[in-house]
Amino acid sequence: MLDTGFFRRWIAAAATSVSREADRLTDLDSAIGDADHGANLQRGFTAAAAALEEEGPPTPGAVLVLAGRQLISKVGGASGPLYGTLLRRAGKALGDAGQVTGPQLRDALRAGADAVTQLGGAAPGDKTMLDALLPAVDALGTSGADFEAAREAALKGALATVPLLARKGRASYLGERSIGHQDPGAASTALLFAALAEAVR
Repeated sequence: MLDTGFFRRWIAAAATSVSREADRLTDLDSAIGDADHGANLQRGFTAAAAALEEEGPPTPGAVLVLAGRQLISKVGGASGPLYGTLLRRAGKALGDAGQVTGPQLRDALRAGADAVTQLGGAAPGDKTMLDALLPAVDALGTSGADFEAAREAALKGALATVPLLARKGRASYLGERSIGHQDPGAASTALLFAALAEAVR
């Protein structure tokens, strides 16, 4: 069973990781985007971690809803609404339970991924965060708790965006010049799932 402390550790680990990797994320974004992905996400996850410390939400679902709300309100561009939607929808799917199972988390993240797909209008292979997110959710497996496999799948998915042609977002404006660059959203999604695996330890 996964309790509220686990989810708080996850968001805190994500905030630390995004802060540490912010420059790299911005470098990736500078090649095919607005050169602000790292700074934007750092601001959003830092705010989310601070809000969790201040408000102390009592359930796993409440942790994710609060974190998602902070990302939507604090982050400009597309990444705030997309990540915020992922976490808020997942949190709402978890409901008010004080503890959740692995399969419940997996299904909640799948609901969040579906909401991201609907919001952004992207599909697998379009060179977006979905190319890391969807394989990671699938890799959680029947137990819903194979976090190491999810981490590896997200990283593999992010690296696999390098040869793709961007079909959505700012990068799509570059056409074939987007080929040869890793998608920054997929890279930050890999950090999110690495943080999920870290929260278990």
